[in-house]
Amino acid sequence: MSSAITDLDASSPRREVVLRPEGAGRLFDAAELWRYRDLLWRLGLRDIQVRYKQTLLGAGWAVVQPVVMMVVFSLVFGRMLGVATNVKAPYPIFVYAGLLPWTFFTAAVSASSLSLVSNAGMLRKIYFPRLLMPLSAMLAPLADLLIAFVVLGGMMLWYGVDLNWGLMLLPAAVASVVLAAAGVGTLLAALTVSYRDIKHVIPFLIQVWLFVTPVIYPLDLADQWAWLLGLNPMAGPISAFRAMVLGNAIDVWAWMQSIVVSLAVLGLALWMFARSERRFADVV
Repeated sequence: MSSAITDLDASSPRREVVLRPEGAGRLFDAAELWRYRDLLWRLGLRDIQVRYKQTLLGAGWAVVQPVVMMVVFSLVFGRMLGVATNVKAPYPIFVYAGLLPWTFFTAAVSASSLSLVSNAGMLRKIYFPRLLMPLSAMLAPLADLLIAFVVLGGMMLWYGVDLNWGLMLLPAAVASVVLAAAGVGTLLAALTVSYRDIKHVIPFLIQVWLFVTPVIYPLDLADQWAWLLGLNPMAGPISAFRAMVLGNAIDVWAWMQSIVVSLAVLGLALWMFARSERRFADVV
C-alpha cells in the first residue's frame, strides 16, 4: 500500500492522506497477491466450511451432482439417442470423466461471478486485492473435484479401465480448466458489480454452454465443426482430461487452442477488472 500526502491549506497543519494500492493501474500485482495468500486460503476455507456445515451428506454432496447427471445422460443420450454407439469406452465412465471438469467449471464460475457482490461488506470496510475474491471462490469447487475423483477411481476399477501414463498429465488438464474458470469467473465478477442482472444470465449461459462442450459426446463427433468447438475454452481440456482417464490419444491441438482462448479471456477479464476495481466499493 502506498500513500500520497496532499496539503489542504498552506497555512494549516491539516493534511489529507490518500491511500492507493501498490501497482494501481496494472492488470494485477503478483507480489501483492502473494503477500495476501493467507487471506486467499482463509476465504476459500470459509467457503468450504459453510458449504458442508449442517449438511446431511457432508462431503458426499460433491459427488451427488456428477453421479446423478451421469445416470441421466447415460439413459437419455447413451441409450435413447444412441450417442454411446459413437463412443469406444463404456458410456457411463465416458460421461463421468467429462462431467468432473465440467462440474468444477460451472461451480467455480457461478461462485466467482457472485463473489464480489456476496462480500460487499468486506469491500467497503477494508483494503485487500479485490482479485482475491473471485480466485478464492474457486477453492471450494476444487475441493469438490478432488473428492469426486474417488468415484472416478471406483468406476475405473468397475469397468476395467487400466492405469496408464496419461494419468500423470491430469494435473495439467485440471490446471487448464482452472485457467478457463478463472478467466470467465473474473470477467463475470467485474460485470456483475455494475450490472446485477448478469447473475440471472449466468445459469442460462451455463446450460447452453454444456451442449456446445464435448461432455456427452466425443469431440471428433463434431466433424467439420470441431475447429469451432476448439474456440470453446472448455472443449480441449475436457477432451484431454477424458483421454487421459481412458488411455486414449490426446488431441493436443484442440487442447492448446482452448488454452490460448482461455488466456485471451483471462487477459480481457483482468483488464476489465482493473478498470472497474476503483468503483467496486461505491457501487457494490
